[in-house]
Amino acid sequence: MVKVRKSKVTPPPTECPLSGCMKLIRGAWTPHVIWYLKAEPRRFSELKSDIKGVSAKVLSTRLKELEEAGVVLREAMNTSPPTVEYSLTELGRELQPAIAAIVSVSEKLKKQKYARLGYAR
Repeated sequence: MVKVRKSKVTPPPTECPLSGCMKLIRGAWTPHVIWYLKAEPRRFSELKSDIKGVSAKVLSTRLKELEEAGVVLREAMNTSPPTVEYSLTELGRELQPAIAAIVSVSEKLKKQKYARLGYAR
């Protein structure tokens, strides 16, 4: 029987910081919202068009969650008709490298899969 070793890592005093961040970005379409807001502010309809397959209800929910978390800024424009723009906050911009790294690894995984199946990509 193999002896179970105790962890040498001291646990954080509260909830694991990784868990808190993963709870935020694991929501359906959440990484997509962060991805498409990286370059410039976007209106709701633009984001809906950018993110193929997302429903208006889910997109609205994700934007509200990200706003409450301090990742997305919602700015009502004084126009006629009234419009709203969403942009990343400073905290939201800090998530960009993580999302980009996930995209990069995903591309590598896809290439490996095709190579194993004998497809040239």
